[in-house]
Amino acid sequence: MPAGSRPAPTGDPNSPSDPSDPSDPSDQPGHTRAFTVQEVPLPPEQVTVYRAGERNPKVGAVRLSWRELLKGMYRNPTRTFAQMRAHQVWGPALVVSAVFGLLATFGIGGIRGEVFDSTAGLAVFALVFSVLSFVVAGVLFGTVTFGLARRLGGDGSWAPTVGLSIVIAWGTDLPRALLTLVLPASNSVVQVLGWLTWIVAVWMLTAMVRQVHDLPWGKAAGAAALQLIALLLLITLPAIG
Repeated sequence: MPAGSRPAPTGDPNSPSDPSDPSDPSDQPGHTRAFTVQEVPLPPEQVTVYRAGERNPKVGAVRLSWRELLKGMYRNPTRTFAQMRAHQVWGPALVVSAVFGLLATFGIGGIRGEVFDSTAGLAVFALVFSVLSFVVAGVLFGTVTFGLARRLGGDGSWAPTVGLSIVIAWGTDLPRALLTLVLPASNSVVQVLGWLTWIVAVWMLTAMVRQVHDLPWGKAAGAAALQLIALLLLITLPAIG
């Protein structure tokens, strides 16, 4: 064999090369060596799908329980709304509407007296009618918000938008409605609390529309504007006198 020549490789060409062999061509400049890396599958709740144009990719698709939903709305609303953007929340929406309807009925002095002075059947009818009224009003408000969000370029679904808007609209005002059971509407504490709860509803409803429909803050606020104005004129201002 001439000096300086390299012996031809022998054996199976598909067999792995010996890394200690100085004649291994994969160790020479311009060559690469293939390595096998074992893939570890992730649990479904840790998998997220990136959507083009999205600032905050969704944190997961696991549906939250009603306790986690109500707590998450106040502790981490952005993450909660993002996680619930594809899930219906009719159960919590109906419960919150029922509680708020009962508190609103008993919180108005004149109506509360009429309910207590009426017969049992009439009192039950008045309470059921009040609860249904707030459910229907919440659905109408949420549908308007959904329609405006879609017109402004949103891509969210109807059911999550309406359900979450009901929970936000009546849930944020529950402290004020509860306080009116023991204090008159003219009390300064009730009036300040009424304004504070409406401001919280403004921010929370806008954040919900932004996450559910993938809209910027300006468009999300525009989509929620009509519902917020209706809540102010029909609920907050009449309740605080």
